[in-house]
Amino acid sequence: MAEGDEDLPRDAKIVKSLLKSMGVEDYEPRVVHQFLELWYRYVVDILTDAQVYSEHAGKPAIDCDDIKLAIQSKVNFSFSQPPPREVLLELARNRNKIPLPRSIAGPGIPLPPEQDTLISPNYQLAIPKKQSSPAVVETEEDEEGVDPNPSQEQRTEVPQHTPQRVSFPLTKRPK
Repeated sequence: MAEGDEDLPRDAKIVKSLLKSMGVEDYEPRVVHQFLELWYRYVVDILTDAQVYSEHAGKPAIDCDDIKLAIQSKVNFSFSQPPPREVLLELARNRNKIPLPRSIAGPGIPLPPEQDTLISPNYQLAIPKKQSSPAVVETEEDEEGVDPNPSQEQRTEVPQHTPQRVSFPLTKRPK
């Protein structure tokens, strides 16, 4: 043990020896306190759960089976295990049964069909067409023969603004 270890509590000495056995030589002194806090919290959680299991079973005191059950439930709840190899193989077989989309033949990198890519248009903008009104040129002859109530054929129609649809592909911006 290093110097100054004589006045450390037994649990702190155990943490230091665990760190040393794992090959950790250089660490801040706060690391020992953090491990102790984690350790105490874990033990309190396990003993609290074991006490609940013992009371549920109608036992007067906590026994070894209650502690084992509490530890097992903590491990099952806190840590997730990967699925068995057989399950993963079955999932892979099912996924690989679905064929990949056909690629677009052409120069460059082969791409899937337009509907399966992110570069296909995914929205439209409505842009009104700009039309200029016809210029009216008045002459002397027109002014004399102007009918105050022109008929339907003589009226010039003002063009209606019809929207024009334009599509833009969605592209990613370079970072």
